[in-house]
Amino acid sequence: MSLKLTKQEVMKEIVRCGKKPEYFINTYAKITHPMKGLIPFHLYPFQKDLLEDFEDHRFNVILKARQLGISTISAAYVAWLMMFHREKNVLVIATKFNTAANLVKKVKAIIKNLPKWLTISNVEIDNRTSFILSNGSQIKASSTSGDAGRSEALSLLVIDEAAHVEGLDDLWMGLYPTLSTGGRCIALSTPNGVGNWFHKVYTESENMSNDFHHTKLPWDVHPDRDQTWFEKETRNMSRREIAQELECNFNMSGETVFGPENIETYFNMIKEPKYRTGFDRNLWIWEERNPQNTYLISADVARGDGKDYSVAHVLNLETMEIIAEYQGKVTPDIFSRVLFDLGQEYGNGLLVVENNSVGFAVLEKLKEMRYPNLYFSVKSTHEFVEEYKAEQMSNAVAGFTTTSKTRPLIVAKMEEFIRNNLIKIYSSRLLSEMKTFIWNNGRPEAMRSYNDDLIMSCAVGCWVRDTALSANKLQSDYNKAFIGAITKSSNELDTRINGMIGIKNLKMKETMNKHQSAVTDFPWLFKG
Repeated sequence: MSLKLTKQEVMKEIVRCGKKPEYFINTYAKITHPMKGLIPFHLYPFQKDLLEDFEDHRFNVILKARQLGISTISAAYVAWLMMFHREKNVLVIATKFNTAANLVKKVKAIIKNLPKWLTISNVEIDNRTSFILSNGSQIKASSTSGDAGRSEALSLLVIDEAAHVEGLDDLWMGLYPTLSTGGRCIALSTPNGVGNWFHKVYTESENMSNDFHHTKLPWDVHPDRDQTWFEKETRNMSRREIAQELECNFNMSGETVFGPENIETYFNMIKEPKYRTGFDRNLWIWEERNPQNTYLISADVARGDGKDYSVAHVLNLETMEIIAEYQGKVTPDIFSRVLFDLGQEYGNGLLVVENNSVGFAVLEKLKEMRYPNLYFSVKSTHEFVEEYKAEQMSNAVAGFTTTSKTRPLIVAKMEEFIRNNLIKIYSSRLLSEMKTFIWNNGRPEAMRSYNDDLIMSCAVGCWVRDTALSANKLQSDYNKAFIGAITKSSNELDTRINGMIGIKNLKMKETMNKHQSAVTDFPWLFKG
């Protein structure tokens, strides 16, 4: 564009820039390059597409790889918005106050480096983290405190590195009303695991369950990047860093308890249940009972505050498949009936109920209903004992006790089963919880605002199956062999010839009588 323009050409160019942000940025905007200094901002195709999205959609959420210039194109769009529109109020928040201030600095630099004839609004109030134009448009960087932007009506909210902003769920609750008069939002970030505000908003936008328009920009959208560039960049990066910084992979970027590659394996295993049944249709069944198989039913009882669920799993002990699952918000008496019916449906399998405060009420109800195969354990040792033994022991308690000591053990057991593909899981509900189950200061737990009830139920089932039941089976086999040895040693060598057959039959009968006596006197030795 010639520097010498007539007044009519200037007016025509100003109008053209005001109508098309792409033309304005591509023609007149200048940015600072770390090596080349101040250079014209020539847009890549994916950046042009973003500008169209900013214009076409009020709310945009952008999942991006690093170093694609998304913050810069956002700053250029803000510069256009403020320059060619009156009384626009823009707020920028980021992981750190300095990061937000840096984006404001980019906006200011673009405006100050425009041709003088195009600067239709001048910077009147200029601060390091904010400035105001003569047309009344203003921008400022803000901290991520709870009162950020609450008292202002915003034209545009820019959230930079949104996945890394702590407490953004609460912050958004205060910011969203400030956009109610027609304000817009641009949220951009590399991924940072699952369960945070950014992940939730992005995945919901994919399902079209919110007002955000989603855009995914992995490393290879940049035309100057190829496989050689990727291999060079990732040479000294961990798998997690690659997923987070370049591949836009939510699952691989977070510190989840279950490995991302394992979650991917189980994702391919997910299938719809054969039946969705029960009074609330929350009982999912993939396989009916097979009389030749034995089953274990594990259950986690809701605390009663309405924030979590009462859940149960049916585990086929022969195939190690979870073939039924319940999840619902029900009262203890209704849940005990659900468990009783579920246990009966699967051959009165061993029913393991977590005995937290509400869990005891469920267990008492199951005792009243005379469920025949409840799980009992020894206090403090958590050693499994049969019910008929437990009734004679003062230190035995019904159900499984989850404590600060046992919780990491059962979670570790489930993680071992998952990692080694020892259990088959078909439930999308359980897999969703696995994706948001993280390490928090060394403690495995669900992310904030998510649940882990299904995980804890499954973990209890894995632990009981691999420890208590396995140990009990070994002891039972040993006891049977021991009694077998006793009964065999009672045989006497009969050297008489006359009436040998009759005497032999008599001796066999005596042996059987002794064996039957042993069964009567020592019943626990034969409990399978």
